[in-house]
Amino acid sequence: MSHPLHPALVHFPIASWSLATAADLLGLVTGAPAWQFAGLLHAIGSVSALAAMAAGFVDLLALPPEHAATRDAQRHLLWVSGAWSAYAASLLLRLDGLSLRTPGAAALALSIVGFAALAVAGWFGGRLVYAHGVRVR
Repeated sequence: MSHPLHPALVHFPIASWSLATAADLLGLVTGAPAWQFAGLLHAIGSVSALAAMAAGFVDLLALPPEHAATRDAQRHLLWVSGAWSAYAASLLLRLDGLSLRTPGAAALALSIVGFAALAVAGWFGGRLVYAHGVRVR
């Protein structure tokens, strides 16, 4: 493929998770409607992130181990994995079977932690593209 797939796929989980965290925070004021929306966005982000992460892993495997970007790529992978874990755990904590319930403090905290990890992962992803020129012609 001449165009890398990973950059095209990352927008879905980034947008979903970012909006999920915003809806979680809004839910502290407005209650259930925002939290229901946040739960749905957690699910969409967690599922769509699997495709983005798979495509990113393929890009990582194509990177020679001695490449200057390898360390940043590994850090990017670790932070993204942390973000996915935090958001997926937040989703699991708010599930009651297949229904969403009001998130507790732990679910809200994991949403915020996930957002912070996502921001760090994005910073490393930016370094890969803009500092190292990974997958850029």
